[in-house]
Amino acid sequence: MNWIDNVVRPKIRSFLNKREVADNLWVKCPESGEMVFYRDLEANQWVVPNSGYHMKIKARDRLEKFLDNGTYEEIELPQVPHDPLKFRDLKRYSDRLKENRTKTGMDDAVLVATGKLTGQDVVVAVQDFDFIAGSLSMAAGAAIVKGMLTAVERKLPFIMFTASGGARMQEGILSLMQLPKTTVGVQMLKTAGLPYIVVLTNPTTGGVTASYAMLGDVQIAEPGALIGFAGARVIEQTIREKLPKGFQRSEYLLDHGMVDMVVHRHNLRTTIGSLVGMFTGAPASGEATKLLAAGDEVTMRDVVVAAEGDDDLITVPPEAAHAE
Repeated sequence: MNWIDNVVRPKIRSFLNKREVADNLWVKCPESGEMVFYRDLEANQWVVPNSGYHMKIKARDRLEKFLDNGTYEEIELPQVPHDPLKFRDLKRYSDRLKENRTKTGMDDAVLVATGKLTGQDVVVAVQDFDFIAGSLSMAAGAAIVKGMLTAVERKLPFIMFTASGGARMQEGILSLMQLPKTTVGVQMLKTAGLPYIVVLTNPTTGGVTASYAMLGDVQIAEPGALIGFAGARVIEQTIREKLPKGFQRSEYLLDHGMVDMVVHRHNLRTTIGSLVGMFTGAPASGEATKLLAAGDEVTMRDVVVAAEGDDDLITVPPEAAHAE
């Protein structure tokens, strides 16, 4: 027996020809520990099938799943100084921007586009957490205001998907100035009588929560999303008390009146489409039209549920379900 020919060489060949497996072929659910096939997760809009955990989703993927036929037109965004403070920590801020632009294919953390939602024209802005934790910068603030101005010019509803760790520290006070700037943008929408709908996704924290994220005509949250200004640990250390279970999560905020609805990602299209139709006078379904014709006794939630056709799709407090 020729040991080299029969054993060693086949072993070497099998090693060299070994098929490489992508690192992201399987994704672990942060909540249940379940391993999910990447393509199955992607097809399910990045919601873990069994646990229902809503994972982060890229801005362009969000737009494709949300708007009709997955088609949209990106709005050209204004240019701002990229590194106004010449900031440097472990690396230069300008280098961080280059890395994140390469990684995400975006100029900054916010993408703004126009498209149709259940046949209705809308303007949509999406924050991408992958771009420096979706932090609010001069560029991000300018993008949001540009989207709001576009909505005012075209007389269209404005929909905002938030996902952020707060203001971007590398831009200091210039980042914090985006809080009043975007708030003025929201006021422009209200003055023009245009709907402003906010979808709070996981996580939405810091200065974003202290400005445009909590100023919508309707506040919607995805299940299990972390929503708050300061972190739970900071709050506990400040008040020296143990916080209740589920504090700062979507469901807790719903129970305490901070958000209007908690809606599964799969149902956002029809829910928001119904709301847009109600606000603009063009409901998305015949049942919603009948309810609107019924008069003031019908609540906004009744219209949305009628358009959805399923009471279980929207989570609301018991008292809101019967409110008039």
